[in-house]
Amino acid sequence: MNSHQITASRLESPAQAGGLSPLPARRLSVAPMLDWTDRHYRYFARQISRHTWLYTEMVTTGALLYGDVERHLRFDEAEHPVALQLGGSEPAELAQCARLAQQWGYDEVNLNVGCPSERVQKGAFGACLMAEPQLVADCVKAMCDVVDIDVTVKHRIGIDQIEHYDYLAGFVDQVAAAGCSTFIVHARNAILKGLSPKENREIPPLKYDYVYRLKQERPELEILINGGIKTNADIAEHLRHVDGVMVGREAYHNPWLMAEWDAAFYGDDSSAVSRQQVVEAMLPYIRARLAEGHKLRNIARHILGLFQGMPGARQWRRMLSDAKLLDGADEGLLLQALAAMPSRVSDTE
Repeated sequence: MNSHQITASRLESPAQAGGLSPLPARRLSVAPMLDWTDRHYRYFARQISRHTWLYTEMVTTGALLYGDVERHLRFDEAEHPVALQLGGSEPAELAQCARLAQQWGYDEVNLNVGCPSERVQKGAFGACLMAEPQLVADCVKAMCDVVDIDVTVKHRIGIDQIEHYDYLAGFVDQVAAAGCSTFIVHARNAILKGLSPKENREIPPLKYDYVYRLKQERPELEILINGGIKTNADIAEHLRHVDGVMVGREAYHNPWLMAEWDAAFYGDDSSAVSRQQVVEAMLPYIRARLAEGHKLRNIARHILGLFQGMPGARQWRRMLSDAKLLDGADEGLLLQALAAMPSRVSDTE
C-alpha cells in the first residue's frame, strides 16, 4: 500500500470542503501518544485502516531545531494521511518546525495544548497554554503564515478549576481568529498540579456535551472529539454530533478495533483484511527496517495487541515480547508466532 492508494469516499470536513484535496476527512484518527505512535506503529496501523488519520508522537521544537531531524520526521509513504504533532510555545520556532513538517511531506501540523505532564509544563507548553489563548493564537498564526498544510490544535476543555463552557468557547474563538479551523478537543479538564498524566486521563470528568455544543454553535469549524472512547458504537454516537473522533489507547492496545473503520465510517469496504494479511504485510517493512539497523523488539512491541481477545492471543504476545526470542531474530519470528496460533484464528479472522 502507498499514499496513492488512499482514496476515501469524499466525506469532506468543513475545513476541507471547497478545495480539491486527495485526503480523506478526519472522521477517524489515532491520537498522538508519546513512546507509542512512532513510525513503526503507524505503518502497522495503516495496514488495518486505509483512511484513518495517524499522528506522530509529540515532537518538541527543540528536538527539531537542535537535534536529529531525520530521526524525528522520517516516515513511510504508506502512512498518509499523517500529521506531525509539535510541542512548543515560541511562534518563530513553531513556524520553522511547521516548515519542516511541510518539507518532509506531512499532511497536517498539530499544536499540543493538552499534555499536562510536569516535564512539558516546565517547557512552557502543552496544557498550560490553555491559560494563554493569545499566545496560542500567535503560534497558530506564525505557522499558518508559512505553510499550506492544515494547522490544527489539540487541547483540553479547561485547566485546573476553570470548568465553565464559556472558557472553552473563548479559547477556541481566539485561536480560530488566528487561522485555525480544526480543533481536536480532549473532553476533560487538565489538572496541572497534583495529578499524573495517567490520572489526568481518568479522574477529571468527561464533558462530551461541551464539545457537542462547540460544534453546534460553530458549524464552520471542524471539531474532533477525544477522550475515553473505546468502542465503535461510541464512535458512531459521537459522529452524530461532531466531525470526527480521535481514539487513543484503545486503538493501541486493541488495534483490530480499526478493522471496521473504513467500511463503517468511510463507506469503503474494499480494504478489508485479515489479521494474517496484516502480519504478512509487515514482513517487508520489518526486513527493510532491520537492514537500517532497527531492532525487531522496537517494532514487534506495537503488534502485541493484534489478536486481543482471540484464542492464542497470550501465546502471540509471549513470543513477540520474549527477550531471548527477539535477540538477533528477524521478521521470521512473526511467522513463527503466527504458526503457533490456532489455525482458525490466523487464517480467517
